[in-house]
Amino acid sequence: MDEGEWLAERFEAHRTHLRAVAYRMLGSLSEADDAVQEAWLRLSRSDTSEVKNLGGWLTTVVARVCLNMLHSRKSRREEPLGAHPPDPIVSREDGIDPEHQILLADSVGLALLVVLDTLAPAERLAFVLHDMFAVPFDEIAPIVGRSPAAARQLASRARRRVQGATVPDADLTRQRHVVDAFLAASRDGDFNALLAVLDPDVVVRADAGAVPRGAPRLLRGAAAVAEQALAFSGRARFAQPALVNGAVGIVVAPHGRLFAVMAFTITLGKIVEIDVLADPERLRQLDLAVLDD
Repeated sequence: MDEGEWLAERFEAHRTHLRAVAYRMLGSLSEADDAVQEAWLRLSRSDTSEVKNLGGWLTTVVARVCLNMLHSRKSRREEPLGAHPPDPIVSREDGIDPEHQILLADSVGLALLVVLDTLAPAERLAFVLHDMFAVPFDEIAPIVGRSPAAARQLASRARRRVQGATVPDADLTRQRHVVDAFLAASRDGDFNALLAVLDPDVVVRADAGAVPRGAPRLLRGAAAVAEQALAFSGRARFAQPALVNGAVGIVVAPHGRLFAVMAFTITLGKIVEIDVLADPERLRQLDLAVLDD
């Protein structure tokens, strides 16, 4: 084995971990893969003979790449903050695929990714690296250009935001009952039954593929959400259950062709958030095996 093959083998041993770091940092599967690929390019061009902890070195590189991507995203963001659903991890209803397990460790639901998306880039990095991957603040500080004490404060501010976010119900059976009731009410055109399963302050986030051009992509309030659900009731008959980031969700697949993924955040038996992904380009990144019988 030559040096290049040896280096590639060592990198592959860390790829899954690096992708998990990048996914939490970016909330995007394609951007996470781009960040990991950039880390490989930097590794292949670097002299790592003095590197004692390659995993730590690569994690730092991925973190720096993600931080730059977050800054770039923030500077060019044209849509309202919070209107862009994160990329979901979709698995069969009977269990999460093994390759998805590490991506979803620490209960990385879409609700958490949405909260992370509201943080400043440096706050998000400090929180993800320290609270999710136990990276010391001494190592985080140089990445964000702050002192260790300042890096600790960044993580602390982020932690307060995360702790103040919605806490979803953990019981999948209870989640399934609520989602089934939502689907049944949508299919039957039952406005009052929809209101019964929706939190009064429910929020729907939709990507560009889920709504007509010019229509709002962020919808609030049970009545507005129920009306939208009724407008798309024809699609509801093609819905089937799936796990979306470890929680009960649905995929909508008319005639076996994936049309949309819906993720639900359910608290105290009510739907408090719905994330809808229907952009064809983003859907193509998902594992269509979830549609197999």
